Amino acid sequence: LTLGLPAAKVSLVRMFSRAALSALVCVALWAPLADAFSTPFSPITGLRQAGHAPLLGSRRAPAIFSSRALPARKSSGSSNIKMAGYNIDLTGKVAFVAGVADSSGYGWAIAKQLANAGATICVGTWPPVMNLFDRGLKKGFGDDQKLDDGSMMKIEKVYPLDAMFSNPDEIPDDIKENKRYAALDGYDIQSCAAKVKEDFGKVDILVHSLANGPEVTRPLLETTRNGYLAASSASAYSMVSMVSHFAPMMPKGSACVSLTYLASERVVPGYGGGMSSAKAQLESDTKVLAWEAGRKYGVRVNTISAGPLASRAAVAIKKGAPGERNYIDYCIDYNMANSPLPKPLYSDHVGKAALALCSDLNEAVTGTTQYVDNGMHAMGLSLDSTNFAEYLDGQTGDPWDFWKPDAYKANI
Repeated sequence: LTLGLPAAKVSLVRMFSRAALSALVCVALWAPLADAFSTPFSPITGLRQAGHAPLLGSRRAPAIFSSRALPARKSSGSSNIKMAGYNIDLTGKVAFVAGVADSSGYGWAIAKQLANAGATICVGTWPPVMNLFDRGLKKGFGDDQKLDDGSMMKIEKVYPLDAMFSNPDEIPDDIKENKRYAALDGYDIQSCAAKVKEDFGKVDILVHSLANGPEVTRPLLETTRNGYLAASSASAYSMVSMVSHFAPMMPKGSACVSLTYLASERVVPGYGGGMSSAKAQLESDTKVLAWEAGRKYGVRVNTISAGPLASRAAVAIKKGAPGERNYIDYCIDYNMANSPLPKPLYSDHVGKAALALCSDLNEAVTGTTQYVDNGMHAMGLSLDSTNFAEYLDGQTGDPWDFWKPDAYKANI
C-alpha cells in the first residue's frame, strides 16, 4: 500500500492503519466484556447468576446454580435469612456420610444439609450402635430430621462400618465373634465401599465424621503406644483408607470432607490420648490426599475445623457426675467468652459449611482446613482469665463493653 509514496506519507498511512486495527480489536473484545459486566452479580456468593454467565474466550461458562430465591429458613440459633441468589442443587448426587449414629453430631447435620439440597443420603454406622440407630430412625428424630421444605430427611441405606479395619483380613477373630458384630458382615472400609458401589454405582460426596481415642482422658505423657496408635488409626488413617477405596467410584469434580479440631495446632488441656496428634495427622493428610486424589481422580479433599459441640460422643469424653457439668460444657462456654463472634455454635453451622465445600460453589477449593468456630482459631489471648479480672473491671465504654467475656450472654 505504501509503494512509491514519500516517507512522510508512508509514516502517516502506517499511523492510521495502527489506529484502525486497535479500534477493530476493541470492538471485538467489547461485546463479551459488556455481556460479562452487565450480568447480574450476587453480593452473597460473588458469582454471576445462571443464564447470564460471562463469556470465557469463545466458550460460555456453564450455568451451575438456579437464580430462584431460597425460602426464608431458620436453623438452631440463627436468625431468619433469605438466601436470595443461588440454590445449590445436588439432585442426583449420592452422599456417603461415615460416622452417623444419632441426630446430635456434626455428621447428622452435614447429612441433613446435603439432603436439603437434594442429595441422596446413605450413612456408615459403627456396628455396636447400629441397632440403636435403626430404632431411632424407625421412631423418627422429630425436628432434628425435618428438612427446610417440611419433609423428613430420608436415609436411603445404613451400612455397618468400623473404620478401624480397611479390609476383611484386618478384622481379628475376637471382633468377628463379638455378639455386636456376629450378625454383620462387610463392615470394613473396603467391603463397605464395594456394597455402596453395588447399590448406588457411585459416590459424589464422601464425608468422614468419625474419630475415636480410647485413652482420650489421659494426658499425652501418660498415653500408651497402643492408645496413641488406636487414636491415629480410627481418627486419621481411616480417612486415608476411605478416600483410597471410595475415590475410584467418584466422578471427577466430586468432594471429600472430614472434621478436625483446633487441638491439632493449639494446646487444649484435657483433649488427650493422642487425639490432638491424630487431628494434626488428619489435616496434614488432607493436603496430600488433595494432591494425590486430585491428580488421579479429579476429586477434591478438604477438612473442617469445627468448634466444640455437646454431641453424645463429646459428652462421653469427660462426663460429669450427676448434677455436674461435663467437660465439653466448659469448652463451649470458653469459646463463647473468647471468640470474635460471641455466640453459640450449632451443628447446622458446620452442616452448611460442609454443603458449600461439597458443592460447585467451591469447585476450585481443595487441600484446605476451613474453620467453623466463630473465629476462635484466630485468638491468642483469653480475656476471661482471672488474671485479667481486675483490669477488665476498670474498663468501661466502647470497645470494652463489646470485648468483655460475658458479652456472649446477650446472644443466648
